[in-house]
Amino acid sequence: MTTPSLREELLALADEGNAAFLAKLIPGLNPATIIGARNPALRALAKKLRRERPDEALAFLAELPHGLHEENMLHSFLLGLEKSPDAAFSGVERFLPFVDNWAVCDSLAPAGFARDLERLEREAEAWVGAGQQAPYTVRFGICMHMGHFLKEHFRPDFLSLIAGIASEEYYVRMAQGWYFAEALAKQPDSALPWFLEDRLPLPVRRKAIQKAVESYRIPTATKDVLRAVRAGLPRA
Repeated sequence: MTTPSLREELLALADEGNAAFLAKLIPGLNPATIIGARNPALRALAKKLRRERPDEALAFLAELPHGLHEENMLHSFLLGLEKSPDAAFSGVERFLPFVDNWAVCDSLAPAGFARDLERLEREAEAWVGAGQQAPYTVRFGICMHMGHFLKEHFRPDFLSLIAGIASEEYYVRMAQGWYFAEALAKQPDSALPWFLEDRLPLPVRRKAIQKAVESYRIPTATKDVLRAVRAGLPRA
């Protein structure tokens, strides 16, 4: 269990109004597990633990599952501070089975991953292939591709990898759409054909177009083309 002192620190950050907001923002999460602590405060606590109480931080990371949503967020932020690739990968592998919502998933971004991109590429391919029973592991793999493989380390076959994820899970499909919108902003020549051709599942294609049209990084002329494509898509 979380040490009494750490639990007290977390409870001191509780915000009833924010807890109610988060309960609506993160469907399926038990409201009783949400205290409403805000992310900036949790990030600051993670830094404090790592700097001043490293043994307590390590003990906390070893204790899974956690009882509070904010404990999962704190866990994610602590892993984000991990600069050692080996420790980062092993920590994420232990934690991923307990990630049960998009907020925790999307906050997980270990610093150490950038130091071993070859391994990250291999692991991300495994994560996106984790299947229907592990939707947030799949989403995490997509997020890692967005964060690390859309600039100088991009390859066009990564688009096929993400497009090929077969999932009916809402948060997986939304992540696929988000990925293609990001790809269009950063790798337009490779990504645009995926918007113009009937190669993506309809929900993914719709989300990708929506995100791209909303983005300030996409040229107006491209947005006009995307709006025309969207107008011709089936409604179902």
